[in-house]
Amino acid sequence: MNRDDIPTIFNPRSSSRNRTPSVLVTEEGVANGKNGPSFTHSDSVGSQQDSVEPLSPATPQRTSNCTGNATIQSTGIAGKLKSCSASICSKSARKIYFGIWVTVCVTASWVGATHSIKYLYLRRSKDEDYDDPILVPHDTTDLNMTVLQTKYAVSFEAPFFTTWFVTNWTMLFFPLYFVSRLSTKRCESMSDILTESIRDFRDKGFTAVRFMTRCSLFCLLWVGTNYMYILSLNILLATDVMALFATNVSIVYLLSWVILHEQFVGIRIMAVIICDTGVALLAYMDGITGSPTLAGVVLATSAAAGSAVYKVLFKKVIGDATYGQVALFFSLIGMLNAALLWPVSLGLFLTGLETLHWDRLPWPALLSASCLSLVANLLGNFSVALTYDLFITLGLITAVPVSAALDVVLYGAQFEGMKLAGMILIAVGFFLVMFPDNWPDYITRLLRNIIMLTHSARWSRRNRHGSQGMHRRDIIDYRTGYIRSHLRSPSGRVR
Repeated sequence: MNRDDIPTIFNPRSSSRNRTPSVLVTEEGVANGKNGPSFTHSDSVGSQQDSVEPLSPATPQRTSNCTGNATIQSTGIAGKLKSCSASICSKSARKIYFGIWVTVCVTASWVGATHSIKYLYLRRSKDEDYDDPILVPHDTTDLNMTVLQTKYAVSFEAPFFTTWFVTNWTMLFFPLYFVSRLSTKRCESMSDILTESIRDFRDKGFTAVRFMTRCSLFCLLWVGTNYMYILSLNILLATDVMALFATNVSIVYLLSWVILHEQFVGIRIMAVIICDTGVALLAYMDGITGSPTLAGVVLATSAAAGSAVYKVLFKKVIGDATYGQVALFFSLIGMLNAALLWPVSLGLFLTGLETLHWDRLPWPALLSASCLSLVANLLGNFSVALTYDLFITLGLITAVPVSAALDVVLYGAQFEGMKLAGMILIAVGFFLVMFPDNWPDYITRLLRNIIMLTHSARWSRRNRHGSQGMHRRDIIDYRTGYIRSHLRSPSGRVR
Protein backbone atom coordinates (compact mmCIF):
# COMPACT_ATOMS: atom_id res chain seq x y z
CA MET A 1 0.00 0.00 0.00
CA ASN A 2 1.73 3.13 -1.16
CA ARG A 3 1.27 6.68 -0.13
CA ASP A 4 -1.45 7.37 -2.68
CA ASP A 5 -3.38 4.28 -1.69
CA ILE A 6 -4.16 5.47 1.79
CA PRO A 7 -7.89 5.26 2.50
CA THR A 8 -9.69 8.50 2.14
CA ILE A 9 -12.66 9.47 4.14
CA PHE A 10 -15.55 7.85 2.39
CA ASN A 11 -14.19 6.14 -0.68
CA PRO A 12 -14.57 2.38 -0.37
CA ARG A 13 -12.14 1.56 -3.08
CA SER A 14 -9.11 3.68 -2.60
CA SER A 15 -7.27 2.15 0.14
CA SER A 16 -6.93 -1.30 -1.05
CA ARG A 17 -5.29 -1.53 -4.38
CA ASN A 18 -2.33 -3.80 -4.10
CA ARG A 19 0.88 -2.23 -5.02
CA THR A 20 -0.75 -1.33 -8.05
CA PRO A 21 -3.67 -2.09 -5.78
CA SER A 22 -4.78 -0.73 -2.37
CA VAL A 23 -7.84 -0.20 -0.12
CA LEU A 24 -10.28 2.55 0.82
CA VAL A 25 -13.33 4.59 1.82
CA THR A 26 -12.80 5.39 -1.41
CA GLU A 27 -11.74 7.55 -3.94
CA GLU A 28 -8.60 5.76 -4.74
CA GLY A 29 -10.32 2.80 -6.17
CA VAL A 30 -12.74 4.95 -7.97
CA ALA A 31 -9.98 6.63 -9.80
CA ASN A 32 -8.90 3.42 -11.43
CA GLY A 33 -5.42 3.65 -10.08
CA LYS A 34 -4.58 7.33 -10.41
CA ASN A 35 -1.43 7.62 -8.40
CA GLY A 36 0.77 10.46 -7.38
CA PRO A 37 4.03 11.41 -9.01
CA SER A 38 6.45 8.53 -9.32
CA PHE A 39 10.11 8.86 -8.46
CA THR A 40 12.56 6.67 -10.31
CA HIS A 41 15.87 5.85 -8.79
CA SER A 42 18.84 5.02 -10.97
CA ASP A 43 22.29 4.36 -9.68
CA SER A 44 23.57 3.40 -13.06
CA VAL A 45 25.40 6.31 -14.61
CA GLY A 46 27.20 4.57 -17.41
CA SER A 47 26.22 7.33 -19.76
CA GLN A 48 27.75 9.95 -17.46
CA GLN A 49 31.37 10.96 -17.82
CA ASP A 50 33.50 11.28 -14.76
CA SER A 51 34.86 14.58 -15.97
CA VAL A 52 33.07 17.24 -17.99
CA GLU A 53 34.26 20.77 -18.60
CA PRO A 54 31.51 23.13 -17.52
CA LEU A 55 29.85 25.31 -20.11
CA SER A 56 30.18 29.00 -19.74
CA PRO A 57 26.91 30.55 -18.51
CA ALA A 58 27.20 33.16 -21.23
CA THR A 59 27.51 30.60 -23.97
CA PRO A 60 24.22 29.37 -25.48
CA GLN A 61 23.81 25.61 -25.87
CA ARG A 62 23.47 24.20 -29.36
CA THR A 63 21.13 21.33 -29.97
CA SER A 64 20.13 19.59 -33.18
CA ASN A 65 16.52 19.32 -34.23
CA CYS A 66 14.95 16.53 -36.27
CA THR A 67 15.92 18.25 -39.54
CA GLY A 68 19.56 18.37 -38.63
CA ASN A 69 19.63 22.15 -38.27
CA ALA A 70 21.28 23.63 -35.23
CA THR A 71 19.08 25.57 -32.86
CA ILE A 72 20.12 27.77 -29.99
CA GLN A 73 18.63 27.05 -26.57
CA SER A 74 18.44 30.11 -24.39
CA THR A 75 19.98 29.80 -20.95
CA GLY A 76 19.38 33.34 -19.80
CA ILE A 77 16.61 34.87 -17.72
CA ALA A 78 14.03 34.28 -20.44
CA GLY A 79 14.85 30.58 -20.51
CA LYS A 80 14.61 30.30 -16.75
CA LEU A 81 11.26 32.08 -16.72
CA LYS A 82 9.97 29.79 -19.44
CA SER A 83 11.14 26.72 -17.56
CA CYS A 84 9.60 27.98 -14.31
CA SER A 85 6.30 28.74 -16.07
CA ALA A 86 6.26 25.26 -17.60
CA SER A 87 6.80 23.62 -14.22
CA ILE A 88 4.14 25.76 -12.51
CA CYS A 89 1.57 24.92 -15.17
CA SER A 90 2.48 21.24 -15.52
CA LYS A 91 -0.08 18.48 -15.07
CA SER A 92 1.33 17.47 -11.68
CA ALA A 93 1.28 21.07 -10.48
CA ARG A 94 -2.35 21.48 -11.53
CA LYS A 95 -3.29 18.32 -9.65
CA ILE A 96 -1.59 19.71 -6.55
CA TYR A 97 -3.44 23.03 -6.84
CA PHE A 98 -6.75 21.24 -7.22
CA GLY A 99 -5.80 18.90 -4.36
CA ILE A 100 -5.34 21.83 -2.00
CA TRP A 101 -8.77 23.12 -2.97
CA VAL A 102 -10.28 19.65 -2.43
CA THR A 103 -8.67 19.41 1.03
CA VAL A 104 -10.22 22.75 1.99
CA CYS A 105 -13.65 21.70 0.68
CA VAL A 106 -13.54 18.29 2.37
CA THR A 107 -12.51 19.93 5.64
CA ALA A 108 -15.27 22.54 5.43
CA SER A 109 -18.01 20.06 4.51
CA TRP A 110 -16.93 17.50 7.12
CA VAL A 111 -16.76 20.08 9.91
CA GLY A 112 -20.00 21.71 8.81
CA ALA A 113 -21.92 18.43 8.71
CA THR A 114 -20.63 17.30 12.13
CA HIS A 115 -21.36 20.60 13.85
CA SER A 116 -24.80 20.80 12.26
CA ILE A 117 -25.64 17.41 13.77
CA LYS A 118 -24.21 18.53 17.11
CA TYR A 119 -26.47 21.58 16.96
CA LEU A 120 -29.50 19.27 16.80
CA TYR A 121 -28.80 18.10 20.35
CA LEU A 122 -28.93 21.59 21.89
CA ARG A 123 -31.59 22.22 24.53
CA ARG A 124 -34.02 24.99 23.66
CA SER A 125 -36.09 27.30 25.82
CA LYS A 126 -39.62 26.18 26.60
CA ASP A 127 -40.71 29.79 26.23
CA GLU A 128 -41.67 30.20 22.58
CA ASP A 129 -40.97 33.95 22.77
CA TYR A 130 -37.40 33.40 23.91
CA ASP A 131 -35.41 30.76 22.14
CA ASP A 132 -31.81 30.61 23.36
CA PRO A 133 -30.37 27.15 22.70
CA ILE A 134 -27.90 25.89 25.27
CA LEU A 135 -25.51 22.97 25.11
CA VAL A 136 -25.51 20.76 28.19
CA PRO A 137 -22.00 19.35 28.70
CA HIS A 138 -21.50 15.71 29.60
CA ASP A 139 -20.08 16.72 33.00
CA THR A 140 -23.06 18.28 34.84
CA THR A 141 -21.64 18.29 38.39
CA ASP A 142 -21.57 22.10 38.52
CA LEU A 143 -25.01 22.60 36.98
CA ASN A 144 -28.42 22.82 38.63
CA MET A 145 -30.19 20.25 36.47
CA THR A 146 -33.59 20.89 38.09
CA VAL A 147 -33.58 24.55 37.02
CA LEU A 148 -32.12 23.64 33.66
CA GLN A 149 -34.80 21.05 32.89
CA THR A 150 -37.52 23.46 34.04
CA LYS A 151 -36.41 26.21 31.68
CA TYR A 152 -35.06 24.13 28.81
CA ALA A 153 -36.36 21.08 26.98
CA VAL A 154 -34.84 18.61 24.55
CA SER A 155 -36.83 19.13 21.37
CA PHE A 156 -34.77 16.77 19.24
CA GLU A 157 -32.91 13.64 20.31
CA ALA A 158 -33.34 11.21 17.44
CA PRO A 159 -29.97 9.86 16.25
CA PHE A 160 -31.47 7.03 14.21
CA PHE A 161 -33.92 9.33 12.43
CA THR A 162 -31.01 11.68 11.68
CA THR A 163 -28.97 8.78 10.30
CA TRP A 164 -31.88 7.59 8.17
CA PHE A 165 -32.60 11.09 6.84
CA VAL A 166 -28.96 11.88 6.00
CA THR A 167 -28.39 8.49 4.32
CA ASN A 168 -31.39 9.03 2.06
CA TRP A 169 -29.45 11.78 0.31
CA THR A 170 -26.95 9.26 -1.08
CA MET A 171 -29.66 8.41 -3.64
CA LEU A 172 -28.48 11.52 -5.50
CA PHE A 173 -25.10 9.94 -6.30
CA PHE A 174 -26.07 8.30 -9.57
CA PRO A 175 -28.36 11.12 -10.81
CA LEU A 176 -25.52 13.63 -10.30
CA TYR A 177 -23.05 11.31 -12.01
CA PHE A 178 -25.56 10.75 -14.80
CA VAL A 179 -26.03 14.47 -15.43
CA SER A 180 -22.30 15.19 -15.33
CA ARG A 181 -21.60 12.34 -17.74
CA LEU A 182 -24.21 13.62 -20.21
CA SER A 183 -22.79 17.15 -20.03
CA THR A 184 -19.20 16.05 -20.67
CA LYS A 185 -19.86 13.33 -23.25
CA ARG A 186 -22.70 14.52 -25.43
CA CYS A 187 -22.40 11.60 -27.84
CA GLU A 188 -23.59 9.08 -25.24
CA SER A 189 -27.24 8.32 -24.70
CA MET A 190 -28.89 7.81 -21.32
CA SER A 191 -29.33 4.10 -21.91
CA ASP A 192 -25.63 3.71 -22.77
CA ILE A 193 -24.53 5.22 -19.46
CA LEU A 194 -26.91 3.10 -17.40
CA THR A 195 -26.11 -0.06 -19.34
CA GLU A 196 -22.38 0.51 -18.90
CA SER A 197 -22.68 0.77 -15.11
CA ILE A 198 -24.81 -2.36 -14.85
CA ARG A 199 -22.69 -4.34 -17.31
CA ASP A 200 -19.58 -3.79 -15.20
CA PHE A 201 -21.20 -5.59 -12.28
CA ARG A 202 -22.54 -8.35 -14.53
CA ASP A 203 -19.06 -8.94 -15.92
CA LYS A 204 -17.84 -9.60 -12.38
CA GLY A 205 -20.34 -12.44 -11.99
CA PHE A 206 -23.02 -10.66 -9.95
CA THR A 207 -26.58 -11.84 -10.48
CA ALA A 208 -29.47 -9.53 -9.61
CA VAL A 209 -30.29 -11.39 -6.37
CA ARG A 210 -26.66 -11.66 -5.29
CA PHE A 211 -25.98 -8.02 -6.05
CA MET A 212 -29.01 -6.74 -4.12
CA THR A 213 -28.06 -8.97 -1.17
CA ARG A 214 -24.61 -7.43 -1.09
CA CYS A 215 -26.11 -3.94 -1.31
CA SER A 216 -28.42 -4.69 1.63
CA LEU A 217 -25.53 -5.85 3.80
CA PHE A 218 -23.48 -2.78 2.95
CA CYS A 219 -26.51 -0.59 3.63
CA LEU A 220 -26.84 -2.00 7.16
CA LEU A 221 -23.10 -1.54 7.74
CA TRP A 222 -23.24 2.04 6.43
CA VAL A 223 -26.25 2.95 8.58
CA GLY A 224 -24.78 1.29 11.68
CA THR A 225 -21.50 3.16 11.29
CA ASN A 226 -23.18 6.54 10.83
CA TYR A 227 -25.60 5.85 13.69
CA MET A 228 -22.74 5.30 16.14
CA TYR A 229 -21.01 8.44 14.87
CA ILE A 230 -24.14 10.58 15.29
CA LEU A 231 -25.02 9.05 18.67
CA SER A 232 -21.53 9.78 20.03
CA LEU A 233 -22.09 13.48 19.24
CA ASN A 234 -24.79 13.50 21.93
CA ILE A 235 -22.06 12.74 24.50
CA LEU A 236 -18.81 14.22 23.23
CA LEU A 237 -17.80 17.45 21.55
CA ALA A 238 -17.61 17.41 17.76
CA THR A 239 -13.80 17.72 17.86
CA ASP A 240 -13.44 14.66 20.10
CA VAL A 241 -15.61 12.57 17.78
CA MET A 242 -13.80 13.71 14.65
CA ALA A 243 -10.39 12.97 16.16
CA LEU A 244 -11.51 9.49 17.16
CA PHE A 245 -13.02 8.86 13.73
CA ALA A 246 -9.70 9.78 12.11
CA THR A 247 -8.24 6.58 13.55
CA ASN A 248 -10.09 4.65 10.82
CA VAL A 249 -7.07 5.01 8.50
CA SER A 250 -4.94 2.92 10.85
CA ILE A 251 -7.69 0.32 11.19
CA VAL A 252 -8.02 0.17 7.41
CA TYR A 253 -4.34 -0.63 7.08
CA LEU A 254 -4.53 -3.29 9.79
CA LEU A 255 -7.52 -4.99 8.14
CA SER A 256 -6.06 -4.71 4.64
CA TRP A 257 -2.85 -6.32 5.88
CA VAL A 258 -4.79 -9.26 7.35
CA ILE A 259 -7.61 -9.65 4.79
CA LEU A 260 -6.20 -8.22 1.57
CA HIS A 261 -2.60 -9.27 2.27
CA GLU A 262 -1.17 -5.80 1.85
CA GLN A 263 2.54 -5.33 2.30
CA PHE A 264 3.72 -5.25 5.90
CA VAL A 265 5.19 -1.87 6.85
CA GLY A 266 6.59 -1.62 10.36
CA ILE A 267 6.04 2.12 10.74
CA ARG A 268 2.32 1.67 10.08
CA ILE A 269 2.04 -0.90 12.85
CA MET A 270 3.68 1.69 15.09
CA ALA A 271 1.07 4.19 13.89
CA VAL A 272 -1.72 1.81 14.94
CA ILE A 273 -0.21 1.57 18.44
CA ILE A 274 0.12 5.36 18.70
CA CYS A 275 -3.51 5.85 17.61
CA ASP A 276 -4.69 3.30 20.18
CA THR A 277 -2.76 5.17 22.88
CA GLY A 278 -4.47 8.41 21.85
CA VAL A 279 -7.88 6.73 22.05
CA ALA A 280 -7.08 5.44 25.55
CA LEU A 281 -6.16 8.94 26.73
CA LEU A 282 -9.41 10.38 25.37
CA ALA A 283 -11.40 7.57 27.01
CA TYR A 284 -10.18 8.55 30.49
CA MET A 285 -9.80 12.31 29.99
CA ASP A 286 -12.74 13.00 32.36
CA GLY A 287 -12.01 10.21 34.79
CA ILE A 288 -13.93 6.98 35.21
CA THR A 289 -16.49 7.50 37.98
CA GLY A 290 -19.87 8.84 36.87
CA SER A 291 -18.69 10.09 33.47
CA PRO A 292 -20.32 8.98 30.21
CA THR A 293 -17.17 9.95 28.30
CA LEU A 294 -16.02 6.36 28.04
CA ALA A 295 -19.29 5.37 26.34
CA GLY A 296 -18.93 8.21 23.86
CA VAL A 297 -15.35 7.24 23.04
CA VAL A 298 -16.39 3.62 22.51
CA LEU A 299 -19.16 4.72 20.13
CA ALA A 300 -16.90 7.04 18.11
CA THR A 301 -14.13 4.43 17.90
CA SER A 302 -16.66 1.79 16.87
CA ALA A 303 -17.80 4.14 14.11
CA ALA A 304 -14.20 4.40 12.90
CA ALA A 305 -13.88 0.60 12.97
CA GLY A 306 -17.18 0.23 11.09
CA SER A 307 -15.98 2.64 8.42
CA ALA A 308 -12.76 0.65 8.04
CA VAL A 309 -14.66 -2.64 7.76
CA TYR A 310 -16.91 -1.10 5.10
CA LYS A 311 -13.94 0.02 3.01
CA VAL A 312 -12.05 -3.25 3.23
CA LEU A 313 -15.11 -5.38 2.51
CA PHE A 314 -15.99 -3.17 -0.46
CA LYS A 315 -12.56 -3.87 -1.91
CA LYS A 316 -12.82 -7.57 -1.09
CA VAL A 317 -16.35 -8.09 -2.45
CA ILE A 318 -16.66 -5.51 -5.22
CA GLY A 319 -13.02 -5.00 -6.16
CA ASP A 320 -11.89 -2.10 -8.33
CA ALA A 321 -14.95 -0.16 -9.43
CA THR A 322 -15.53 2.52 -12.02
CA TYR A 323 -17.13 5.86 -11.26
CA GLY A 324 -20.44 4.61 -12.64
CA GLN A 325 -20.35 1.53 -10.42
CA VAL A 326 -19.62 3.56 -7.29
CA ALA A 327 -22.38 6.07 -8.09
CA LEU A 328 -24.90 3.29 -8.73
CA PHE A 329 -23.85 1.43 -5.57
CA PHE A 330 -24.27 4.47 -3.32
CA SER A 331 -27.64 5.33 -4.85
CA LEU A 332 -28.87 1.79 -4.21
CA ILE A 333 -27.73 2.06 -0.59
CA GLY A 334 -29.79 5.23 -0.22
CA MET A 335 -32.85 3.63 -1.84
CA LEU A 336 -32.65 0.51 0.34
CA ASN A 337 -32.25 2.68 3.42
CA ALA A 338 -35.33 4.75 2.54
CA ALA A 339 -37.45 1.71 1.69
CA LEU A 340 -36.48 -0.74 4.43
CA LEU A 341 -35.46 1.21 7.54
CA TRP A 342 -38.23 3.78 7.92
CA PRO A 343 -40.30 1.38 10.13
CA VAL A 344 -37.38 1.26 12.59
CA SER A 345 -37.33 5.04 12.88
CA LEU A 346 -41.10 5.16 13.28
CA GLY A 347 -41.01 2.45 15.96
CA LEU A 348 -38.37 4.30 17.98
CA PHE A 349 -40.47 7.45 17.83
CA LEU A 350 -43.72 5.76 18.87
CA THR A 351 -42.07 3.92 21.78
CA GLY A 352 -40.56 7.17 23.08
CA LEU A 353 -36.95 5.99 22.67
CA GLU A 354 -36.32 8.97 20.42
CA THR A 355 -37.60 12.50 21.03
CA LEU A 356 -38.90 14.32 17.99
CA HIS A 357 -41.20 17.37 17.91
CA TRP A 358 -42.13 18.14 14.33
CA ASP A 359 -43.32 21.66 15.12
CA ARG A 360 -39.94 22.54 16.66
CA LEU A 361 -37.69 20.46 14.42
CA PRO A 362 -34.52 22.42 13.48
CA TRP A 363 -34.85 21.86 9.73
CA PRO A 364 -32.03 24.26 8.74
CA ALA A 365 -29.48 22.28 10.76
CA LEU A 366 -30.82 18.93 9.55
CA LEU A 367 -30.81 19.95 5.89
CA SER A 368 -27.37 21.51 6.25
CA ALA A 369 -26.00 18.30 7.74
CA SER A 370 -27.50 16.27 4.89
CA CYS A 371 -26.20 18.52 2.10
CA LEU A 372 -22.71 18.87 3.57
CA SER A 373 -22.46 15.14 4.19
CA LEU A 374 -23.42 14.51 0.56
CA VAL A 375 -20.77 16.99 -0.62
CA ALA A 376 -18.10 15.33 1.53
CA ASN A 377 -19.00 11.91 0.12
CA LEU A 378 -18.99 13.18 -3.46
CA LEU A 379 -15.60 14.80 -3.03
CA GLY A 380 -14.25 11.69 -1.34
CA ASN A 381 -15.32 9.42 -4.19
CA PHE A 382 -14.94 11.46 -7.37
CA SER A 383 -12.38 14.25 -6.89
CA VAL A 384 -9.60 11.64 -7.13
CA ALA A 385 -10.05 11.96 -10.90
CA LEU A 386 -8.44 15.40 -10.71
CA THR A 387 -6.01 15.15 -7.82
CA TYR A 388 -4.05 12.75 -5.63
CA ASP A 389 -5.74 10.63 -2.97
CA LEU A 390 -3.46 12.09 -0.33
CA PHE A 391 -5.18 15.48 -0.45
CA ILE A 392 -8.61 13.91 0.05
CA THR A 393 -7.43 11.94 3.06
CA LEU A 394 -5.83 15.03 4.61
CA GLY A 395 -9.26 16.63 4.85
CA LEU A 396 -10.10 14.15 7.60
CA ILE A 397 -7.31 15.26 9.93
CA THR A 398 -7.25 18.97 9.05
CA ALA A 399 -10.90 19.09 10.09
CA VAL A 400 -9.90 18.42 13.72
CA PRO A 401 -8.13 21.76 14.45
CA VAL A 402 -10.82 23.67 12.55
CA SER A 403 -13.52 21.97 14.62
CA ALA A 404 -11.54 22.67 17.81
CA ALA A 405 -11.56 26.39 17.02
CA LEU A 406 -15.34 26.29 16.57
CA ASP A 407 -15.83 24.40 19.83
CA VAL A 408 -13.78 26.99 21.69
CA VAL A 409 -15.75 29.88 20.20
CA LEU A 410 -19.23 28.33 20.36
CA TYR A 411 -19.12 26.21 23.51
CA GLY A 412 -16.11 27.48 25.44
CA ALA A 413 -14.35 24.12 25.19
CA GLN A 414 -10.88 23.64 26.62
CA PHE A 415 -8.29 21.36 25.08
CA GLU A 416 -5.61 20.49 27.58
CA GLY A 417 -4.16 17.63 29.54
CA MET A 418 -5.09 14.11 28.45
CA LYS A 419 -7.54 15.36 25.81
CA LEU A 420 -4.90 17.41 24.01
CA ALA A 421 -2.30 14.66 24.32
CA GLY A 422 -4.72 12.08 22.92
CA MET A 423 -5.54 14.23 19.88
CA ILE A 424 -1.87 14.88 19.19
CA LEU A 425 -1.07 11.15 19.33
CA ILE A 426 -3.94 10.35 16.96
CA ALA A 427 -2.69 13.01 14.52
CA VAL A 428 0.86 11.60 14.68
CA GLY A 429 -0.44 8.09 14.04
CA PHE A 430 -2.56 9.38 11.16
CA PHE A 431 0.43 10.88 9.36
CA LEU A 432 2.61 7.83 10.01
CA VAL A 433 0.04 5.60 8.32
CA MET A 434 0.33 7.74 5.20
CA PHE A 435 4.07 7.12 4.95
CA PRO A 436 4.83 5.28 1.67
CA ASP A 437 6.12 1.72 1.67
CA ASN A 438 9.57 2.84 0.55
CA TRP A 439 9.77 5.85 2.83
CA PRO A 440 13.44 5.22 3.72
CA ASP A 441 14.33 5.74 0.03
CA TYR A 442 12.54 9.09 0.01
CA ILE A 443 14.40 10.24 3.11
CA THR A 444 17.74 9.05 1.70
CA ARG A 445 17.11 10.89 -1.55
CA LEU A 446 16.05 14.05 0.31
CA LEU A 447 19.23 14.04 2.37
CA ARG A 448 21.30 13.39 -0.77
CA ASN A 449 19.73 16.34 -2.57
CA ILE A 450 20.30 18.60 0.44
CA ILE A 451 23.98 17.62 0.48
CA MET A 452 24.33 18.28 -3.23
CA LEU A 453 22.66 21.68 -2.94
CA THR A 454 24.89 22.59 -0.02
CA HIS A 455 28.06 21.69 -1.92
CA SER A 456 26.85 23.48 -5.05
CA ALA A 457 26.15 26.66 -3.08
CA ARG A 458 29.56 26.57 -1.38
CA TRP A 459 31.48 26.05 -4.61
CA SER A 460 29.43 28.72 -6.36
CA ARG A 461 30.57 31.22 -3.74
CA ARG A 462 34.19 30.14 -4.27
CA ASN A 463 33.86 30.62 -8.02
CA ARG A 464 32.52 34.13 -7.55
CA HIS A 465 35.52 35.08 -5.40
CA GLY A 466 37.89 33.57 -7.98
CA SER A 467 40.58 30.98 -7.58
CA GLN A 468 43.71 32.92 -8.75
CA GLY A 469 44.78 31.20 -11.93
CA MET A 470 43.02 27.95 -11.13
CA HIS A 471 40.46 26.35 -13.42
CA ARG A 472 37.71 24.51 -11.64
CA ARG A 473 36.36 21.09 -12.58
CA ASP A 474 33.44 19.62 -10.64
CA ILE A 475 32.79 15.91 -10.96
CA ILE A 476 29.48 14.73 -9.55
CA ASP A 477 29.44 11.26 -8.10
CA TYR A 478 25.82 10.28 -8.71
CA ARG A 479 26.13 7.17 -6.58
CA THR A 480 26.87 9.07 -3.37
CA GLY A 481 25.45 12.49 -4.16
CA TYR A 482 28.80 14.19 -3.39
CA ILE A 483 30.73 16.50 -5.70
CA ARG A 484 34.45 16.00 -6.10
CA SER A 485 36.07 19.33 -6.93
CA HIS A 486 39.48 19.59 -8.60
CA LEU A 487 41.44 22.76 -9.15
CA ARG A 488 43.94 22.69 -12.00
CA SER A 489 46.75 25.17 -12.30
CA PRO A 490 47.82 26.49 -15.72
CA SER A 491 50.64 23.90 -15.73
CA GLY A 492 48.04 21.09 -15.48
CA ARG A 493 48.80 20.05 -11.91
CA VAL A 494 45.81 19.01 -9.85
CA ARG A 495 45.45 20.63 -6.48
